[in-house]
Amino acid sequence: MTVLDEQLQMLKELTDAKGIPGNEKEVREVMKKYITPYADEVTTDGLGSLIARKTGDPNGPSVMLAGHLDEIGFMVTSIDDKGFVRFQTVGGWVSSVMLAQRVTIVTDKGNVTGVIGSKPPHILSPEERKKPVEIKDMFIDIGASSKEEALSWGVRPGAMIVPYFEFTVMKNEKFLLAKAWDNRIGCAVVIEVLKNLKGTAHPNTVFGVGAVQEEVGLRGAKTAAFKIEPDIGFALDVGIGGDVPGVTEKEAMGKLGKGPQIVLYDASMVSHKGLRDFVVGVAEELNIPYQFESIPGGGTDAGSIHVTKRGVPSLAVTIPTRYIHSHAGILHRDDFENTVKLMTEVVKRLDRETVNKITYD
Repeated sequence: MTVLDEQLQMLKELTDAKGIPGNEKEVREVMKKYITPYADEVTTDGLGSLIARKTGDPNGPSVMLAGHLDEIGFMVTSIDDKGFVRFQTVGGWVSSVMLAQRVTIVTDKGNVTGVIGSKPPHILSPEERKKPVEIKDMFIDIGASSKEEALSWGVRPGAMIVPYFEFTVMKNEKFLLAKAWDNRIGCAVVIEVLKNLKGTAHPNTVFGVGAVQEEVGLRGAKTAAFKIEPDIGFALDVGIGGDVPGVTEKEAMGKLGKGPQIVLYDASMVSHKGLRDFVVGVAEELNIPYQFESIPGGGTDAGSIHVTKRGVPSLAVTIPTRYIHSHAGILHRDDFENTVKLMTEVVKRLDRETVNKITYD
């Protein structure tokens, strides 16, 4: 069994924590515990996003670093007479990664274990076997014999359901396996950057944010950015790890262990050219590996940040991760550490003159 160092213990606590959109409290408390020692003030906005302020130069620009607290999951919608739970997806799922997976239903009376089920293949017609099971035909078996028994355990419509998976260091200890890398790894980057800035002069005020409800429309970053009014915004998130069988470089360029991804374009934002060029320049100056990425079908919290109030030059910096939006993903520890290093050094260089040049040139 691998002995977890302090950083791995933080990653374990962040990823093991349960928090779908609208139910992020448990994750927020973990992030708050780890970021408070490095912040001057920790608050929340009206939707529940965590905002940690670290002031360097109070007359300098404000820089927003946002990871999001929420993970994709499910919500109880009803319980049938036999005690089977019907559910609604919360965030983007595809049916092929869901069946037979273990889940946890979070109730006021404690956690209830279940498994996602459907009609067994033995009784399907040949035509039915060729088709994927639709999400609407799935249910969750919690081992209840009746609706009344399920209710007595605290299972109610609206209850949060999360994938069950424990943080695991793989045989190659650089590879880390966990649920909810999307996007607890971004929250971890924010924590580590503020940690690096403790006791260090920086020409700005940094706001480290754990945003809520990213997976259902980039909502928490919108309200947090409105409160902060940043001069520069970064989303720290996961990107697609395309170095697996069946994925071409045209579909996904990201490779584990090759550095943070600078996102050129996604469905929520065209990255700000001046800020993008600045970040790439810092990476090249310090020989920090990086990759470019374009994700036409996804988005990050930078999509909300960049259209706040007067407009905010923004960029998404992501960590390539395999199997996102499933029960478990894999990422490379070097990519995490290089992302932290890059963002720390970027922040140290964002003085008022530099920000004005990025914004108005």
